[in-house]
Amino acid sequence: VYNQDRANIDSQVATAKAYPRDMKKAVTNAIFISTMDNETAASCTYSVPRGGKPITGPSVHLARILVQCWGNVRIDAKVVDITDKHVISESTCWDIENNVAVKIQVRRSIMTKNGRMNDDMITVTGNAGNAIAYRNAVYNVIPKSVIDKVYKSATGLLTGDISDETKLIKKRNQVVEGLKKAYGVSDEEILKAVGKSQIEYIGPDEIVVLIGIGTAIKEGDTTIDE
Repeated sequence: VYNQDRANIDSQVATAKAYPRDMKKAVTNAIFISTMDNETAASCTYSVPRGGKPITGPSVHLARILVQCWGNVRIDAKVVDITDKHVISESTCWDIENNVAVKIQVRRSIMTKNGRMNDDMITVTGNAGNAIAYRNAVYNVIPKSVIDKVYKSATGLLTGDISDETKLIKKRNQVVEGLKKAYGVSDEEILKAVGKSQIEYIGPDEIVVLIGIGTAIKEGDTTIDE
């Protein structure tokens, strides 16, 4: 088994060296995919509450797009342990061409106010942990400058043309009403999430945060209550 694994690794490394990535093409392709439409662009950002403030960044969906375009990368993500109170996910990302590998573990609570989650919810939590571990591993291997360039293109598409007040109001209303309809939240809860006192004070940066909150809820990074 060891010899088979070794031969498989050697074959992958030889292939990566024979067909090195074109970095410029990889970035161009990643930008093209992430900005293909508003739905895809929205999935590329997430926001979670940390210390009373939203932390916004590139999502697992963007990580998957980057892996597909970057090439010569092997990555896995799996649950490695379930304790009484936590599910532990682990992801390893290996850039075969540059021989850089990173292993990341993520610990997610499986406790609720009513006690330990049932098996189905533990599975859901494990999948969310796998996604987070995957994202973190990828972003420790692919260069930050590449991630930032693609991410900036995606978030730029989200805000769109808001060069005047009328366009900004239209986009703001679309995002705010979308969150209220999807998750049953109030104006006050939305304002608290972005640290603003009035809807009129929500600008381009806050719009990206609100879109990211929607993505984070879908991915299991956060909950509506959080």
